[in-house]
Amino acid sequence: MNIQFLNILALRRTQAHGLLFRRLAFIFLPEEVIEVLSRVKNVWISLIAACLALLLVYGLYVMQLKQVEQQMTLQVIVPDMFIPAGTIISEEMVKWKAIRKGALMEGMILGMEDVVNMEAIVPLGTDEPLLDWKLDQYHLLPTIEQATFQIPKAYMLSISSGIRAGDVVAIYISSQDGQSRRLFEHGIKVASVKSASNIEVDDNGQSNLRSRIEDDKERMYASRRTANGMIDHINLNLTEEEWLLIDSLCKSGTHKLVIAFTSASSLEVEG
Repeated sequence: MNIQFLNILALRRTQAHGLLFRRLAFIFLPEEVIEVLSRVKNVWISLIAACLALLLVYGLYVMQLKQVEQQMTLQVIVPDMFIPAGTIISEEMVKWKAIRKGALMEGMILGMEDVVNMEAIVPLGTDEPLLDWKLDQYHLLPTIEQATFQIPKAYMLSISSGIRAGDVVAIYISSQDGQSRRLFEHGIKVASVKSASNIEVDDNGQSNLRSRIEDDKERMYASRRTANGMIDHINLNLTEEEWLLIDSLCKSGTHKLVIAFTSASSLEVEG
């Protein structure tokens, strides 16, 4: 107990001596020195306050700059009317619309040339900003490695009546010697199926391609049950090697093609 009391007493004496020393320093120092020290202290306080004020102003500036950038407007392309899936878009169907820069999404279309003559893959609502994945060009045309070949009637043994443009089909080869087999392991894209009067075979009320794009399985099924004609000839997107193989097998008449409709989800389209 006495030791703690002595420690406290010593600490208080030290504090008193320090305070006394500071007071004596100010008493014995010249007034000019005291005035200079006061000015230095005031300068440091002013500098610190100025730095804090600058940081506060800079922070407010950055926040306001971000708000202004988000409120800036950009011109994007939107439909001027409802556009059904499968429609080829013309310039009269779309218009410009201003949106905030902060609302700009990846894939939004900013140029008219990126829209005109494109095909709508999904239905497009009025004033809905267009995204690039909703449009496609030349959906049924061949890829850069392919060409569209009309299969001669003499090469075909049978063709499924439910095949429509845009389908993926399986091709089999039927041989007179009994060595029948599947010709290609991958699926083949159908460019078109025509009737004897050169009319695209489809449902006049709702095309199969449009039903496929809209993911309307009921109408897809119905469009295959009712058609405007019988399939007379078929056009397929083939590579040069694929066509030459078909031609070499079938031109002698000993082999015939069997073209079967199958689900696109069960086959991989090559190319």
